[in-house]
Amino acid sequence: MNSVNEERLPNMSDTINSNVDSIEREPSITHQKHISKQVDSEKEREKLHIPRGKPKSGRVWKEQKTKFSSIIKTRGIRLSFAKKQKLREDLKRVKQMSRAIKAQKHEEKEAKKQRRRENLKRAEENRKKSEVVQVITNTAKIKRMKKKQLRMIEKRDTTKV
Repeated sequence: MNSVNEERLPNMSDTINSNVDSIEREPSITHQKHISKQVDSEKEREKLHIPRGKPKSGRVWKEQKTKFSSIIKTRGIRLSFAKKQKLREDLKRVKQMSRAIKAQKHEEKEAKKQRRRENLKRAEENRKKSEVVQVITNTAKIKRMKKKQLRMIEKRDTTKV
């Protein structure tokens, strides 16, 4: 029985040691006051990464805005003169090629437009050639015609024919 009781009871030295460790881990009240005095400004808060509490608005997903002046700016990698020249030449070549492609597309478009105009003109000429023409010599007939018949009449220049 003694051995069973001994197993059930925790070792007293272990509990004392764990209590001492927890006391050592927790900062003292005076230490906390000292930290709060140090962290007065927002910049210092950001440096120490102290988490902010829940905002009053309830928008926990919103982050604290930072001033534009606080953003760290880098000058970037400096390129050598030869590399800069090569980049400029490449850019010029690319621009020239793009201009050539645009010019070619524009020319193709203009050629299509011109072809369409020529086709329309040819179609109109063919339509005129195929018309059946009846010359009205007696102008008194025109006065006797009804409105529907007058609408069908079209004037043409017969000197060419």
